[in-house]
Amino acid sequence: MRWWSVANFVSNAGTWMQLTVQNLLVLQITGSAAATGLSMSVQAAPALLMSVLGGAAVDRWPRKLTAAVSQALLAVIAFTTATLVALDRLDMTTLMVLAAVTGMVATVDNPACALLGNDLVPAEDVPSAIGVGALVFNAGRLAGAALAGVTVGFLGTAAAYFANGFSFLFVTAVIPFLRPAAGAVRQAAVRQAAVRQAAVRQAAVRQAAVGRAARRPASGTSVREGLAFFARRPRLLALAGVTGISAVFGRNYGLTLAVLVTGPLAGGAGAFGTVSTVLAAGGIVGAVLGARLRRPSVRLVGALAATGALLQIAAGLSPSLAMLVVLVLPMAVVESVSDTAGTAVLQTDPPAHLRGRVLGVWGSIGTVWSLGGPPALGLLMELAGPRGALITGGAVIALSLASGHLLQRRRVTTPVALTKDAAPQEALQTAA
Repeated sequence: MRWWSVANFVSNAGTWMQLTVQNLLVLQITGSAAATGLSMSVQAAPALLMSVLGGAAVDRWPRKLTAAVSQALLAVIAFTTATLVALDRLDMTTLMVLAAVTGMVATVDNPACALLGNDLVPAEDVPSAIGVGALVFNAGRLAGAALAGVTVGFLGTAAAYFANGFSFLFVTAVIPFLRPAAGAVRQAAVRQAAVRQAAVRQAAVRQAAVGRAARRPASGTSVREGLAFFARRPRLLALAGVTGISAVFGRNYGLTLAVLVTGPLAGGAGAFGTVSTVLAAGGIVGAVLGARLRRPSVRLVGALAATGALLQIAAGLSPSLAMLVVLVLPMAVVESVSDTAGTAVLQTDPPAHLRGRVLGVWGSIGTVWSLGGPPALGLLMELAGPRGALITGGAVIALSLASGHLLQRRRVTTPVALTKDAAPQEALQTAA
């Protein structure tokens, strides 16, 4: 797990270095901020349709091999981009194609690497492992953004892509030496048994039917199994609702707080840099606290989301930059702990042989939020201003969660105590 954490830190730092440089590169090529946003959307868009297929592939293929191959493919893409940049042959069309291919590979790589990390610790330590992963992610994000400026300044834009390619190769080299924990080995055995049973069922279908028409339903059934499990699982549906409402009306602090700081609070780029640093520090503190969770639940995620909504309302009402900075730290801590708890529920609630497909479904849902949330929030800011957007968004989140909690309580049946006369022992034994 220590080696995997080091590899993830290196990879995250390289990824954020490339993302930072890629935005600058698009601006250099086109001079358009809209084109920059389009390149990010093109990279995220494949997850909307392909995440379910990627999750099914992770459930079907050996996890270590899948993660190693996907990391190697990402390295090839990074090296290709670096070479084109160094030769001054990269145009906008090629960059978009490479971004789309990166997004397609990521639909397999993300669930494979997430579940591979969980295999390295006993089952009871999975929430802590997810917390450590969140900590590594935030630390790598800070390091990557800082290294991007230094690398481009001294070595040029292509060097950032080359560095990211080598970071992927480092992860690829570490994966063969990872050893699953004892509890995870048992889970892997169960998963492999389930895969073998599915293979037997598919073979029977192929023998009963004829040719290609018989093989298509078997593949589709594998994907539909994950969709059906997600749709029938109230905990996962509730988690999707809580996360979705929070993602659309909150959390996009890079957008809302930037407008608030530079607008009503009359701060400049330096002031927003301070706010961003506090947000990053809060994310690291929240990841450390999230790593101590032993039994995360959807109820905890909802409570944290409601707390974050109230803090968001207070931030919208803050009269000064100093007060905003004070509020930003707990906002980031709450968001980070909530993300860790939600991820732990998502990765531990499904049975082992379905976790890749459930993560694939979640990837598709999350892409909808990531693509639709910022435009919706931008429209809200146009109508209500940055303060109004923060206050209205926080109120919508808090009221929605309170309403959902009340509805859930009304559906719980009150237990009725039975006396011996009402239910004789013999009748109970017969019923049992």
